[in-house]
Amino acid sequence: MAITATSSGGRSRAVAGDMTVEEFRQWIRRFDIDGDGHISREELRRAIRSVGGRFSGWRSGRWIRQADADGDGLIDVDDEIDNLIAYAQSSLGLKIVAY
Repeated sequence: MAITATSSGGRSRAVAGDMTVEEFRQWIRRFDIDGDGHISREELRRAIRSVGGRFSGWRSGRWIRQADADGDGLIDVDDEIDNLIAYAQSSLGLKIVAY
């Protein structure tokens, strides 16, 4: 699955292979509809569906539970993104690199 990421130069590109942590973070932030710095179950579902993935409410809830370190039911884009990345790599086969 490719994810469209915006580079620092403002260009969009499809990422089928490696993407950086920052590219992933920028991509997921686009779906923080209410701008609170957290990704909800519905926002995560929209993100995966935006790239053509079939993603049920149950599955997005499972991702949230796996990535949510503080148990508030949301993924903090700054503090819990590493947990989401680890789960995305194992579940979607994405390769997300540090740089």
